[in-house]
Amino acid sequence: MAVSVYIPSPFRRLTQNHEYVSVEGRNVAEVLDAVDERYPGFGNLVYDRERTIPAHINIYVNNQEIHDLSGTDTTLEDGDQVAVIPALAGGADDHANGNGAAPAGNPAALSPEEVMRYSRHIIMGQVGPTGQRKLRNAKVLIVGAGGLGSPVAIYLALAGVGTVGIVEFDTVDLSNLQRQLLHQTADVGKTKMQSAVETLSAYNPHVTVRQHEAPITSDNAFEIIRDYDYVVNGADNFATRYLVNDASYLLGKTLIDGSILLFDGQATVFKPGQGCYRCLYPTPPPPGLVPSCAEAGVLGAITGIIGSIQATEVFKQILDIGQPLVGRLLLVDALTMEFRTMKLRRDPDCPLCGDNPTVTELIDYDQFCGSPPLVAPGATGAAHH
Repeated sequence: MAVSVYIPSPFRRLTQNHEYVSVEGRNVAEVLDAVDERYPGFGNLVYDRERTIPAHINIYVNNQEIHDLSGTDTTLEDGDQVAVIPALAGGADDHANGNGAAPAGNPAALSPEEVMRYSRHIIMGQVGPTGQRKLRNAKVLIVGAGGLGSPVAIYLALAGVGTVGIVEFDTVDLSNLQRQLLHQTADVGKTKMQSAVETLSAYNPHVTVRQHEAPITSDNAFEIIRDYDYVVNGADNFATRYLVNDASYLLGKTLIDGSILLFDGQATVFKPGQGCYRCLYPTPPPPGLVPSCAEAGVLGAITGIIGSIQATEVFKQILDIGQPLVGRLLLVDALTMEFRTMKLRRDPDCPLCGDNPTVTELIDYDQFCGSPPLVAPGATGAAHH
């Protein structure tokens, strides 16, 4: 029976750039073998040495994860679609407070200037004056002021989110300007933090920008995250992704996660008790298997798409409206401009949020991911996650 297999853009180098591959197979295992037979090397991406699906790869049949079915033994019918979805790491990068009329946390009525500035929000039934004050009182932390952090930060500031925290320690490079909207040509050589504060203050002087100008690590993550209502993950490496996930969960914070690579993007929302990043990807891929944006490249505009989705999810959380991306993974393929939503589930065996957790404190995430530690510019030693 004919089955269509969706190939994400990071894997299409092995399938002659085909987005879909039609093969014959009675179950998932036979279909994956058929793809590997046609495109040798594909099987090395979806199987480990023990011929099991590694934790950084998820397989879906008609948008349902095969762990909820019968694994690779899941039977298929003519016309079914199988999707192979890897973890992506791209996000942040390759390698001053406002003085507005109504400061963050002020429960007072909106000033006339604020009413005019946010008038398009206020006339919306889902927002109104009460919702706008909720936005003004909210505190949101953004990890990374790069490709994803840029559009998130800009839209939060434009919307009047009162306190925007930024974790960033890098400097602006010319190669950043293809996608990182917070920074302009004149900012090359500046710290990204300085550039971000200047840009956000120019957009909206009423927003307080809290600066965390150092790598986020196991030593400081709790201290940084605990004062915020929501956390947005725009990190560009797996070590930071797992660190921010674990710290957010252990502190009871909602995490709005996004990642990008080439033409693909992913976004979801993790609320404590309803799953986490480890439920989706229990372990990271082996070092070097999934390329970074610096190695494989990324379409600048896809960072804007995913970042805007993350910002929208933040607004929905603050305003308590709509249906958030909780329990759902949104996949974006910019080459075909197709959006897919995959169901996510809380894994009862998850080492972090499962029934019998084994991760109860922050660990050495560089060792866990097999990656080199991040080093802040000018630092004499490594900063370990």
